[in-house]
Amino acid sequence: MGDPKKQRKKYSGPQHPWRRTRIEEEKILVEEYGLRNKKDLWKTTSKLGHFKKQAKSLIARQGAQAELEKKLFLNKLQRLGLIGMDAGVDEVLSLSAKDLFERRLQTLLYRKGFAHSTLQARQFIVHGHVFIGAQKMNVPSYLVPAGQEQLIVFDPKSALADPEHPERKVVEKAPKKDEKSSRKKVDEEEVVAEIINEEVTK
Repeated sequence: MGDPKKQRKKYSGPQHPWRRTRIEEEKILVEEYGLRNKKDLWKTTSKLGHFKKQAKSLIARQGAQAELEKKLFLNKLQRLGLIGMDAGVDEVLSLSAKDLFERRLQTLLYRKGFAHSTLQARQFIVHGHVFIGAQKMNVPSYLVPAGQEQLIVFDPKSALADPEHPERKVVEKAPKKDEKSSRKKVDEEEVVAEIINEEVTK
């Protein structure tokens, strides 16, 4: 029957893994989006790097086949809610890792107020409490198509389907971040951009 197919690595880590600034800012992203570990972060940045490589390749090509591939590529990203309906291939190059993080089921569950935090959202998903339409979804990193976003619900048989469940009580919003936090956010975005640039140039 032959040997089983070898699983290919789905991400590539940073070229300079021990850079202190990178480590600190990656930690912020992991905490902000409730990621399991940095591998989750690298998988997302690798996926974005793949999108950008594909976009650059399509921009450079001409002909009917290239136009067809551009259309299919843009349709895919539009379905995922990553770009607008009128976006061109060049706009894919301006996407950031955060655009992908915001489309994760885990993040959307939190943004919709179904969980107090991204970590709690992850717990609800992994434990099988979340449905998209009639299908149970237990993958926090699932990129939710724009057309499915309104279908995110709790399992009707789960106690969490009750809005009055203690775990669903909405907590007060945290006060606005101070200037120091804002600077951290800027640094964080710069680190993500650095990771993507390394991925694209590989």
